[in-house]
Amino acid sequence: MTGYLIGIDNGSQSTKVTIFDERGNPVSRGRQALRPNHTPSPGVVEHPDDDLWSSVGAACREAMAGFPGDPAEIAGVGLCTIRFCRALLRADGTLAQPVLSWMDERVSRPYARTDESVAHVTTSSGYITHRLTGEFRDTAANYQGMWPIDTDTWQWSKDPEVRESVGIPQEMLFELVMPGETLGRVTAAAAEHTGLPVGLPVVATANDKAVEALGCGLRGSGDLLISLGTYIASMTVGERNVHGAKGFWTNFGSVPHEYLYESDGIRRGMWTVSWLRDLLGEEVVTGARRAGLSSEEYLNAGAAQVPAGCDGLMTVLDWLAPTDAPHRKGAFLGFDGRQGRFHLYRSVLEAIALTMYDRAGAMADELGAGFERVIVSGGGAGADVMMGIVADVFGVPAVRTAVNDGAGLGAAICAGVGLGRFTGVDEAVAAMVSVGEEFRPDEANHELYARQHEVYRDITRHTDEVFRRSARIFG
Repeated sequence: MTGYLIGIDNGSQSTKVTIFDERGNPVSRGRQALRPNHTPSPGVVEHPDDDLWSSVGAACREAMAGFPGDPAEIAGVGLCTIRFCRALLRADGTLAQPVLSWMDERVSRPYARTDESVAHVTTSSGYITHRLTGEFRDTAANYQGMWPIDTDTWQWSKDPEVRESVGIPQEMLFELVMPGETLGRVTAAAAEHTGLPVGLPVVATANDKAVEALGCGLRGSGDLLISLGTYIASMTVGERNVHGAKGFWTNFGSVPHEYLYESDGIRRGMWTVSWLRDLLGEEVVTGARRAGLSSEEYLNAGAAQVPAGCDGLMTVLDWLAPTDAPHRKGAFLGFDGRQGRFHLYRSVLEAIALTMYDRAGAMADELGAGFERVIVSGGGAGADVMMGIVADVFGVPAVRTAVNDGAGLGAAICAGVGLGRFTGVDEAVAAMVSVGEEFRPDEANHELYARQHEVYRDITRHTDEVFRRSARIFG
């Protein structure tokens, strides 16, 4: 294989576009931050104006401007966008209103037609597909939630009750294609907006978590992926469409008729890490400057010197309460004078690992599976202290990939497979995904964390009554 593949990763906070060579090496990148969400009233969370398409254009132009090769050598582009969004389009494919974020309460309710100009209801990937190609087509693997989708067939449901329950008539829906199929080709207008070559094939991928999993090389049931993002989840893959599970839910995978199993997660996960960094303020900034480090590097270095278990300090990570327990709040428990700023920081990292150990374990029990390795992705994967904590808590090796852009690389892999650049997904993953450093568990730390987990897994049962009572006062 010779040539290049483009991965578009339209995420929750930015759009990233990466051009990869045939070995999975990034040769050019572009990034455009998304604008702050528009929240004019409670429950309404929208992407302002045409921000998704604007950000895709800006990120593509930056990536193409830095590309050192011949654009004719680019084989195609894989498109991955934020899941659970809803786009309402006019007959010509333009937005009838701003795209509804996954955080908008309306996306979890049936569609109610209040604007007669709306002709199509689709996902963010369907909308961007139309802007790129002019086609009214979308990947089947980005439809979960309030859509009339048959998760067994990956096609629109033929059950009249299902269709009626979501409020979207068949004529308003896009044509569905499978991951790896060509959605269309870049139009002249889209080429002018993005800098992509006219006629470049645009290939379907899946939802952003499934594409990230593919780009991290998650292929075997013995592997667990922990995605350290604003929302932290653990994932594994399989071929069964599991219904009614208690400790996880089943989503579409990036390979036709393969599924992604996702555990319960942590809301505002890595956001909490950033919140604490900013809260610690000038003292951290000054210390980092003196050490010649970034604030994150400084805190990670300090946390590495704190003993496992943080001398008894534990963190409850409900900075954004779960929907089924809205009274919950975040908390630090166990101060006795031994702890300082680095204990606070490490305690948050440990809470992430302990929480995901508990939730991944519940998923594994229901699946009848066991995990032999943990793959860690996201910004936190770059910190050795975080990787070491994950390995020690889980008691198995933890690895990170060489390219920390799982969704972009996964999108490029989908494009490469769909365009016949590889014989299949496994060959593409073997060629394009490289494992970085492996962190093996420290047995003494693992034994300590196992004992701590016996306490930690019950911690909210003891704090719930306090927060229920305080919620009556403070909300």
